[in-house]
Amino acid sequence: MPQDSVDLIVTSPPYADSRKNTYGGISPDEYVEWFLPVAAELQRVLKPDGTFILNIKERVVDGERHTYVLELILALRQHGWIWTEEYIWHKKNSSPGKWPNRFRDAWERCLQFNKDKKFNMYQDNVRVPMGDWAKSRLKNLSETDKRRDNSKVGSGFGKKVSNWLGRDTVYPDNVLYLATETGNKNHSAAFPLELPAWFIKLFSKEGDLVLDPFLGSGTTAEAAKILGRKYLGIEQKEEYYQVAVANITSLNQEDTQPRLL
Repeated sequence: MPQDSVDLIVTSPPYADSRKNTYGGISPDEYVEWFLPVAAELQRVLKPDGTFILNIKERVVDGERHTYVLELILALRQHGWIWTEEYIWHKKNSSPGKWPNRFRDAWERCLQFNKDKKFNMYQDNVRVPMGDWAKSRLKNLSETDKRRDNSKVGSGFGKKVSNWLGRDTVYPDNVLYLATETGNKNHSAAFPLELPAWFIKLFSKEGDLVLDPFLGSGTTAEAAKILGRKYLGIEQKEEYYQVAVANITSLNQEDTQPRLL
């Protein structure tokens, strides 16, 4: 692939020792060494103002969380990546279960990496409704609400409630409340269409090229196609490549668009 040719990378690689029957599994102790050559190629093909989103989660090994994700973050930084932000995917319908020393997993990391501190970001594309709370909160403004009310602990933070007047939408926070994929995607670890779609809207514009180097069932490419982006996916297993092609080619944009955030 040409250098500096991709606008956005959104992917979820196999987690350590997970999906052994699908991808063979990578030992947590060897995960960073396994992923770094891939990351080097992603760094090469990503444009200087592009973004790399990595959906990943630590696994439990011998009763404790393994540190391979933290080690990977540090290693990527050492190789020139900027760890700009971390988004949390809160899975609203996480699988029930009971463990002696922890509760069920209801969230995963979505790590944002960049090559440069200046990158393309289209924040207005992911605005959310303000909510009904604003009607009562802004109905009767006090004198304090009309000026900047600085923090009493000297933190430097402050608020001016009157700034919210006349607004219908606001910028979201960094927690995405999305259900897991419940449809039959013919893949063992498909994420919901709304997850890559949200990042595609935030970090790319129509006509941009979106890459998923671990394409799986093709969800990232589906979202890119629906949103008018060019897409490119890489998948090593023939059966999943065929599933991805089928999912992408069978898309009905009118039916699928309402599912997106």
